[in-house]
Amino acid sequence: MPGQSVFPALEPLLEQVSKPIQYVGGELNSTVKPWDLAGDHTVRWSLMYPDAYEVGVPNQGVMILYEVLNERDDALAERTYAVWPDLEALMREHGVPQFTVDAHRPVGDFDVLGLSFSTELGYTNMLTALDLAGIPLHAADRDDSHPVVVAGGHAAFNPEPVADFVDCAVVGDGEEAVLAITDIIGDWKREGRPGGRHELLLRLARTGGVYVPRFYDVTYLPDGRIQRVAPNTAGVPWRVSKHTVMDLDAWPYPKQPLVPLAESVHERMSVEIFRGCTRGCRFCQAGMITRPVRERSITGIGEMVERGLAATGFEEVGLLSLSSADHSEIADVTKGLADRYEGTNTGLSLPSTRVDAFNIDLANELTRNGRRSGLTFAPEGGSERIRKVINKMVSEEDLIRTVSAAYGAGWRQVKLYFMCGLPTETDEDVLQIAELAKKVIETGREVSGRRDIRCTVSIGGFVPKPHTPFQWAAQLGAEETDARLDKLRQAIRSDRRYGSSIGFRYHDGKPGIVEGLLSRGDRRVGRVIEAVWRDGGRFDGWSEHFSYERWMEAAGRVLPEVGVDVAWYTTREREEAEVLPWDHIDSGLDKEWLWQDWLDSLDETEVEDCRWTPCFDCGVCPQMNTEIEIGPTGKTLLPLTVLGAGRERMAEAGAGHTHA
Repeated sequence: MPGQSVFPALEPLLEQVSKPIQYVGGELNSTVKPWDLAGDHTVRWSLMYPDAYEVGVPNQGVMILYEVLNERDDALAERTYAVWPDLEALMREHGVPQFTVDAHRPVGDFDVLGLSFSTELGYTNMLTALDLAGIPLHAADRDDSHPVVVAGGHAAFNPEPVADFVDCAVVGDGEEAVLAITDIIGDWKREGRPGGRHELLLRLARTGGVYVPRFYDVTYLPDGRIQRVAPNTAGVPWRVSKHTVMDLDAWPYPKQPLVPLAESVHERMSVEIFRGCTRGCRFCQAGMITRPVRERSITGIGEMVERGLAATGFEEVGLLSLSSADHSEIADVTKGLADRYEGTNTGLSLPSTRVDAFNIDLANELTRNGRRSGLTFAPEGGSERIRKVINKMVSEEDLIRTVSAAYGAGWRQVKLYFMCGLPTETDEDVLQIAELAKKVIETGREVSGRRDIRCTVSIGGFVPKPHTPFQWAAQLGAEETDARLDKLRQAIRSDRRYGSSIGFRYHDGKPGIVEGLLSRGDRRVGRVIEAVWRDGGRFDGWSEHFSYERWMEAAGRVLPEVGVDVAWYTTREREEAEVLPWDHIDSGLDKEWLWQDWLDSLDETEVEDCRWTPCFDCGVCPQMNTEIEIGPTGKTLLPLTVLGAGRERMAEAGAGHTHA
């Protein structure tokens, strides 16, 4: 019987694995619906974040789609995550298939397997899940009995490296997209599944919002570049458009956030306060592909926080976005929430804060309930020059002024995030990071009068991403990255006045090269992914499981057959005329505008944020029929319910007023 629980077979295995609780389900606010709730016409989704449970369960995207789908009477959605190698081996030994954590149903029994890729390093975990589910790895080998495999998330903006393995890809916001796909699958099932799998995929492709790789042919030039990507079936569009949800207040999800039983990476309730970013940081794919900015209203945020806390019991609320302090009413949002929850155990956090958008009033509202963790800022580049190249308009003065205010207000620890390997970067640009960190410590000691001031410098390797001005850039090689980071470490450690006060965390250059191969790869890279997986590649986003040697060995084995190599995809600069593997995926950004911004970066020309200036004509709003949605609304978080100690003070004040 399809949809039967595999838990009786799974349960005896759990006592033999680490963290068995991650596989048992039953989280607060999780949903289990009857398999046949709408008879044969039920549309069943298995949603996967292709990483460990502890990373996947707090993911907002999956949580939102899970809830949106389960609100429908003719659909059900359950979640599945990557299983660790210890359980994978036992599942293979005992014939237990990939399962959902909600009702422990076999993933292969569902109509759709939807995967959300926030990073390309989850691709090997997808292959493990497909194989364990009994779903053929290659889309071409699947029949009507297999789920439709759909890729989404930021990495889906270049779906070509996984084109052999997924049936389709959806780019952009998922809320309306999954509902539209559900309608199409439901209609097809009600009609008796005419034309089988091929007809269903054709219906999806013809919407213009679902990319189905089998309906596109890729041809190559003799030198390895792409000649063109062209539809091979009538009615299939040349370009596939991203989905953009407007009016976030109409989509107040998740209404019932999941509360995991096992420990997860984010022990908090999160509310997305706006989507999109137009700061124009040239390295930032997330900012480019999520345009335009769409703010949730202050009252919408307040209602989501109130409902979410009541539904979960969490004691921290994360106000999420790409740059949360940029919300047009962030001061009123934080003050209103701090007022409302004063005297309770509820703390607020802004996971992403720009140096130039942060002020001490904001910081004080965030810590009014006594929580004072470290502050994190991301200057990204060490020198003023490189920050102009990447359009990160933060001056050294901005940074010093901000940390001065923070240390002066009682903070002891600041974390600074930078990148290494940015276009046009020199050793000198990177060594400036050491000088900046020393100034931060010096400033902290000065304004606080204390010696126990700390600053942690965290550095990641830069990976050029599709749909950004840097999509043409050459990536810095792993050895060069490591050499540059080594010089920086020596520069930090060499000055004894500051060395012990500055923490230094960095990733070596190797994972970045693999990420670069996967992020700017084309269909030929799929054979590398498969070879790595067959060689035992799993959990490539985890340093203890990642093997650079395994990736390079596999690439060296399979890429020469098609006349390219890893360097061709990573450390090679592209020319304007080159057809890029993702050009047929329409993010709304004009390629000509991106190219001009790439040239501007080489000239160190900065570009303002179009939220507050005239339009720069990037193309998104007219092409996607969207517009910027920002405040101020002029509203407050009233009617205000003051909780905890604040309520007692109001009662006292009221009593005093009565006696007057």
